[in-house]
Amino acid sequence: MNMQFLCLGYLEAVKMDARPKDEIEAVMKECSPHLDNFYNSGQVIVDAGLASESKCLRRENGRVKVVDGPFIETKEMIGSAFLIEARDMEEAIQIASLHPTVQIDAGEQFGWGIEIRPIHYFKIRE
Repeated sequence: MNMQFLCLGYLEAVKMDARPKDEIEAVMKECSPHLDNFYNSGQVIVDAGLASESKCLRRENGRVKVVDGPFIETKEMIGSAFLIEARDMEEAIQIASLHPTVQIDAGEQFGWGIEIRPIHYFKIRE
């Protein structure tokens, strides 16, 4: 039985923002053939880019408080998320390694990386 894995794509926004827009557009165009290979694996459930805007809900003094993000003090930010199916972590690594995040040479200078986490469901909508 296959498991599902949440994969988070990281980047260093400061480094990407410092480059000319046309350079970034050229790098992003390099992603297409890698995305085709990734999607053709048949094991990608969803792939999504994430906006930099974020909110956090926290309970403080008996009330729900809304806080503007980002929340983690780090040079990296989450730029994408995708959900894949795989037999185990080893196969999840093989599938995730098809993603442009780790296939495009230019991604190295922008701090691109992928975090892979197995999903353990509390409840699935019926």
